[in-house]
Amino acid sequence: MFRFEKIDVWRQAINFADLIYDISRSFPREEQFGLTSQVRRAAVSISSNVAEGTSRSSDRDFLRFVEIAYGSLREVVSQAHSATNQNMVEKAGFKQIRDTAEELAKKLSAL
Repeated sequence: MFRFEKIDVWRQAINFADLIYDISRSFPREEQFGLTSQVRRAAVSISSNVAEGTSRSSDRDFLRFVEIAYGSLREVVSQAHSATNQNMVEKAGFKQIRDTAEELAKKLSAL
């Protein structure tokens, strides 16, 4: 088992990416290379940066990757606002994204 697989926030980030994939499946086809792709990449980036950070030799380097993951999380929330404004995400879906993102943000900050 890799070190990152033992970190709770990494598992939560994986679940968050799954949520984003589920919600974005209903986005219009013309958004496939636009918002759909962008929000999915940002969501996957969260867990990817936590994982990559664990391979670094210092805590300072690790924390830099956690900062990048945190930025990606904020990117997803911003994109969720846009998707909601364009009626691609229902209010309940946005609330689920927002609530999950807030929990994940707290855990990333705690690292």
